[in-house]
This record gives sequence, C-alpha cells and structure tokens, in this order.
Amino acid sequence: MMEFIALNMAPIMFASLVVFLLLGYPVAFSLAANGLLFFIIGVELAPLSNGSITLDWPLLNTLPSRFWGVLSNETLLAIPFFTFMGIVLERSGMAEDLLDTIGQLFGPVRGGLAYAVVIVGALLAATTGVVAASVIAMGLISLPIMLRYGYDRRVASGVIAASGTLAQIIPPSLVLIVLADQLGRSVGDMYTAAMVPGLVLTGLYMLYIFLTSIFRPAYVPALPPEARTLGSGVTSLLIAILFCVAVGYAAHRMLYESYGPDADILGGSIGVAVIYVVALLDKSLKLGLMSRLAQQVIIVLIPPLALIFLVLGTIFLGIATPTEGGAMGAVGALILAALKGRLNLGVVTQALAATTRLSAFVMFILLGARVFSLTFYGVNGHLWVEHLLVSLPGGEIGFLIVVSLLVFFLAFFLDFFELAFIIVPLLAPAAERLGIDLIWFGVILGVNMQTSFMHPPFGFALFYLRSVAPRSSYVDKVTGKRTDGVSTGQIYWGAVPFVIIQIVMVGLVIAFPQMVMHYKGKPVDTSNVTITLPQMPTLGGGLGQPGALQPGGLGQPGALQPGGLGQPPGLQPGTAPAAGTAPATNSLGQPGSLQPATPQPGALGQPPAALQPGTSSTP
Repeated sequence: MMEFIALNMAPIMFASLVVFLLLGYPVAFSLAANGLLFFIIGVELAPLSNGSITLDWPLLNTLPSRFWGVLSNETLLAIPFFTFMGIVLERSGMAEDLLDTIGQLFGPVRGGLAYAVVIVGALLAATTGVVAASVIAMGLISLPIMLRYGYDRRVASGVIAASGTLAQIIPPSLVLIVLADQLGRSVGDMYTAAMVPGLVLTGLYMLYIFLTSIFRPAYVPALPPEARTLGSGVTSLLIAILFCVAVGYAAHRMLYESYGPDADILGGSIGVAVIYVVALLDKSLKLGLMSRLAQQVIIVLIPPLALIFLVLGTIFLGIATPTEGGAMGAVGALILAALKGRLNLGVVTQALAATTRLSAFVMFILLGARVFSLTFYGVNGHLWVEHLLVSLPGGEIGFLIVVSLLVFFLAFFLDFFELAFIIVPLLAPAAERLGIDLIWFGVILGVNMQTSFMHPPFGFALFYLRSVAPRSSYVDKVTGKRTDGVSTGQIYWGAVPFVIIQIVMVGLVIAFPQMVMHYKGKPVDTSNVTITLPQMPTLGGGLGQPGALQPGGLGQPGALQPGGLGQPPGLQPGTAPAAGTAPATNSLGQPGSLQPATPQPGALGQPPAALQPGTSSTP
C-alpha cells in the first residue's frame, strides 16, 4: 500500500488539492498546506519510490529564495498600477459619460443601446483592465435605461456581463500579465498578440446583437425620439472626423522629413488634439461650428482614447515596459479625474484600499503556489502531467482541444487567477515540448478563461451584475411607470449565448493562429543577406615570420626592447655579451643571458637573421 502511494504521489497530491478547493478553503492556504503536507509524506516515502521522489529536508531551505523571486518580480508591479487606474476611472464618471454619449449616437438604430454597451465595454477594458469595475458601472448606468425602453431582460443582462469580461482579453488585461509571467514570456508580446482576438470577439458580440435585431426586433428596440437628448448631427460628426484626418495628414507630410516613420503617430496626435480644442472652443464660446452630438462625442471619447494610447501605444512602440505603462496610466487616470472635478481623498483612499486587497490576494496565491510546486516537482508531478498530455492523440490540435475543454470545465469552480497559478505552470512544459508557441497558447487560455466569469452558476460577472440589478419591480424615476425587476434565472440564461460565442472564439484562435502570430512581425528574408566581416589588422610579416615585424611584438626578434624575454639589455638577437661584462638582469629579475654565446632563436622558432618572408636560411 505504501509503495503504491509512493509511486502515485503526483496524482494523489493533485486530487487532494481539488478536494481542498471544492471544500471551500482559500486557494492560497490550500496550495501551501497541500505542499507542506505532501512534502512530509514524500520525504518519509522516498525510499519506497524507486527514485521517483527526490524530496529531502534540506530542500525546504530553498523556500525563502523562491518567495523572494516572487516578491522581486517587477512584471507583477503592473497589476497594482492597472488596478488603481481602473478604479480611479470608474469613480471619475468616465463610464457614465461614455455610455450616455455612445447610446445617443447609436440610439436611432435597433439595438443601439446594446451596441453602445459593447463598445463602452471594449473602451473600459482598454483603460481599466478590471472586470468588476466594468460590469458594475455598466449595470448601474445602462441596465435601468435598457429596461426603461423595453429591452429583453435576458439580452440586456447578457450584453452587460459579456462586455465587462472583455477586460480579460483586451490589453491591459490583468490575466494577460499573469499568463505572461507564468509562461515566461514578454507581457508586451502577449498584449500585442491578444489585441486582434479581443477586437474580433467584440465584433462577434456586435454580430449577435445585429442578428437579434433582425430576427427578434422587439428584444432590442431603438430609442424613441424623445429620449434622444442630443438630437441628430451625425453629418457634423463625419465632417469633424474628415477635418481631423486632413489635419493629421498635413502634419504627417510636414514632419516626415524630420521624424521619418514616427511622423504617422505625431501627425495623428496633432489632428486629434486640434479637433478636441476646436470642440472645446465651440462648446464654450457657442460658435455653432458643429452639432451638440458631434461636440459631445469628441469631448467625451478623446480623453479615454488618449489614455489608451498613453498606456498601450507606448508599450507597443517599445517606449515603455508594461510596468511603466501602468504607472503612466495611473497618473493619467488621476489627471482625468481631477479635470472632471471627481478627484478627492475619498476616491484615492478607496482606490488604494481595493488595489492593496487585490495585490495581496495575488501575492498570497503566488507564494502558496511556490510551496505547492516545490513538492509537486519533487514527486515528478510535472513529468506525470507532461507525459499525460503529450501522449494525447491528435498532436498539437488534440492537445489544444483537450486543454481547452479542461480549462472550460475547471472554470466552473475556479476563477482566472487560480487557473493561471495552478493549471498553467503544469500545462506550459507539455505545450513547449510539442512545439506550440507559448504566446499563442497563452492567448487561447486567456480567451477560454473569460468563461470563468460567465459560467452559470459560479460566474463572477453574473454575481457582480446580480448585486446591482433590481430584484423586484420598481418605479422608474424618468417615466414614472412600474418596471419589473430582473430575476437570477434571466441573468443566467442571458449569459448562455455569450458563453457559446466565447467557445467559438477559442476555436477560431486555434484554427487561425495568424490572428496571434502577427506579434512576431514580418519574417526576415535571408536569401539576399550579405555578411561582411571587418578587416583585421595584420601582424607585420605574418605568423611565424621574422621579417618586418614591429618591435616588442609577440616573441618577435626585431629591435627588442631592453629587458625582453630572455634577452640582456641592449643586445640584438644573435650577438653575445662582451667578455668581462656581467650579465644584466631582465624585467623578470632573471640573469640577462644564461645561454651560451650562440644566436637566440627568433619568433616561433625562426632563425635570428633578418630574413624576408619567403626566403630560407642556409645552414
């Protein structure tokens, strides 16, 4: 019995961890407790394991250095920065302004409010990276408006919850930071690779709304005319956009000679800044240059877009690391909140408290995972997992399908941090052995982990929405009519179509890896590459030649300096000291000449005569 346990320690240890988690123990303490418990068992059973258990008591001395490796990881500094940025922006009222403005822009279209929620969800994802902040903000602001104008409760709930989870895959996502760290890859590469799948997923959500508006138009009605407070003015907005493009192109042409490829970004920035200043002047001075809708869209959209560029643009251009980009984003969020008059001590205190809680949560899980992995690797658990996964039929695709199904079902019980810290380190070696690009693998896992927020009945996004959605009927404060609340069943059923869309997206990323592989850039054509080696200076007459060599060279016989190797001062090779003179000492403190009065050999065994290269001496 003991031998059986010793030989199967890895699967028993993993099953024990799952039991601890299902019993509801905190993840960090479950990991650490399992690690220490099975370390003790493993040390005692090591003699019965036929060498499969390599644990010993001195191995515990490595824990402090493993903990320090976690605490000194600069990549993880991006997590508190982006968390702080997201919470400050959520408190600044940016989500409310975005939802109101984009809702007015798409209001005349069936499903306009749902389109607005998806677009704002993508913008919030690119500025906050925090799911809870996005779902709660949109649930508080959009859900009452959607219910007021007759949206189906399932569609409204599903759109809000799913749009909030875009923060999982659109940079600067926290889960992408953790995945990059666990996979040992660059966060910048992970962000670049995840951008296209994130935008495609946003498009799939909007496609679902479009199909709903065609086949179930009563589920997603357009805003009635009396609700369109900004009126019309789309033509004015299009003219303003064209003016912005023209200014940006002119600036690009003027700056190209001085700045080269960077003129694209500089020109675009100048165009956006000009149209923003024009909109502000038009609104404050009432010049009447553009419609109210155009004014509002420009004034509300440009600050968060500028913040997105400040964070992601600098990372993608290689100007800043993700940690530095997060720090700039936090400062930018404080500036935006101050400009809106929403920055006060209470907002900063709440943001710091929430950031500290999340950072401590992540750190404790990481420290527990270090204890668990020390024991798990000591019982060759990584080899057991690798052998189990590599031997799956189907090669790369079979491995990715099985892993995706495994993560999908584990997401019913674990959130994305737990999946990233427990499951990913076990899967990464097998993926690398199969030749799978780990950035591609990380993006697949990131899209799949979104479902952990949407799974009924344990999806956190559904819990966040449930906490702010009205449970019972209430009187609408605008229309004065009694409106039914939203049941938990309606929230769950509304999430199902979007979970299916997320699964489809996982399949698309597996089937079309080019969506991710663009992070590598264009392949270099080496067929026309010419390698030119630099010309090396010659050593006079060449190796072993006694000819025109510089004095003092490596063993050269030319005009050697006094005190050379084995030579008396002032003597040329091939001469003997005068009779009656005492031998001088050289630089090594040895007698200057202890050899008979015969010619000294030249460089590398050459005769002392001043021979030219290519000649020979006669005996």
